[in-house]
Amino acid sequence: MISLPFDVEIALRYVRGGGHRSRDKFISFISGLSMAGIGLGVAALIVVLSVMNGFQKEVRDRMLSVIAHIEVLAPQEGFDNPEALIGAIKTANPKVVGAAPYVAGESMLAHGDLLRPAIVRGIDPVQEQEVSDFKEVISGSLSNLQAGEFRVVLGIELAKQIGVSVGDRITLIAPSGQMTPAGMIPRLKAFEITALVSTGHYEYDSGLVLMNIDDAARFYRSLGPTGIRVKLNDMDAAPFVARDIERQLPPTVWVRDWSVQNRTWFAAVQTEKRMMFIILTLIIAVAAFNLVSMLVMTVKDKRGEIAILRTLGASPFAIQRIFMLQGALVGWIGTFLGVTAGWLLAINLGTIVPAIERALSVEFLPKSIYFISQLPSDPRASDVVTIVTVALILSVLSTIYPSWRASRAEPAEALRYE
Repeated sequence: MISLPFDVEIALRYVRGGGHRSRDKFISFISGLSMAGIGLGVAALIVVLSVMNGFQKEVRDRMLSVIAHIEVLAPQEGFDNPEALIGAIKTANPKVVGAAPYVAGESMLAHGDLLRPAIVRGIDPVQEQEVSDFKEVISGSLSNLQAGEFRVVLGIELAKQIGVSVGDRITLIAPSGQMTPAGMIPRLKAFEITALVSTGHYEYDSGLVLMNIDDAARFYRSLGPTGIRVKLNDMDAAPFVARDIERQLPPTVWVRDWSVQNRTWFAAVQTEKRMMFIILTLIIAVAAFNLVSMLVMTVKDKRGEIAILRTLGASPFAIQRIFMLQGALVGWIGTFLGVTAGWLLAINLGTIVPAIERALSVEFLPKSIYFISQLPSDPRASDVVTIVTVALILSVLSTIYPSWRASRAEPAEALRYE
């Protein structure tokens, strides 16, 4: 058998407990509570952060089905040679997998007595398939957006707000009017609805209008595309690829990536995640306080054994090391159990939550209220490493004072009452 140092053997014996006295059993019970508290806190942190990561990923993916990974914005008059720019963009970085021109503008959408603001995007139906996922969520086909036909695709929520469907006609009002001898009059154009699109993101579904790029250029009187949408094979590399593209293009061109375009939203999500981490860490802190109480009780109960060890030649630091090891082992075991339980819960949340909903006949995320009706989960190793580190540090810190008090015990004073 492997011979362990005496302080490690004693610490292990104290962790196992198993004494016959009622006080030993009570200390073992407090030790188990501390272990369970740390495990519960660690598991709760892993599950909650995994759910928050899942929601962030789900919203981001739905958002990126509408916006581009990178956008190259033209000067006010538009690009006069978009094909050359698209060629330069595709060769700027190997992560670029597609690029498509577009014309963007804002308009008022009218139908009957109803008016709604709309974000209009003129696209090339063929090239757009390289950079967007509209083909996966559209009720119809982008190929119906032929130049000169003046057809549009509406976001499904926008269509519901104004009470239209496929085949109806709507009127778009351009923001800039037309000067006539009678004065400034608005520019109006009627369009036929050829399809509806549902991205799962309310902001876009309630205001997005797609049309052919040539029709949009004619409607807004643009000399060419007002921007180029770029898709990457790794969206997390967008900030770096954007700089590579910017170096290949004229200085009058503005390049922005998706993280800049939605910086406020992502900053808010990160702030919520940090605050949730801090709040749930308090569960581990409370368990650490239980650990302090358990060690203080153990030190008081083992005064006689401490005195005997001191008389046999054990140094104060060796005594301190025994109780530090005892508390650290309780914390480490609790952390390991919490990581195991939390990780298993996080990766199986998609199965566990529907089973609970069926068993209780409830719906946690009603489809009529939330556009994400399932509880997503995205456990990440980086979060687990941070949680484990915090739990282990709190466990070790909680052992310092009780173990220091144990090392200061006087053998003669302790043995007087034994």
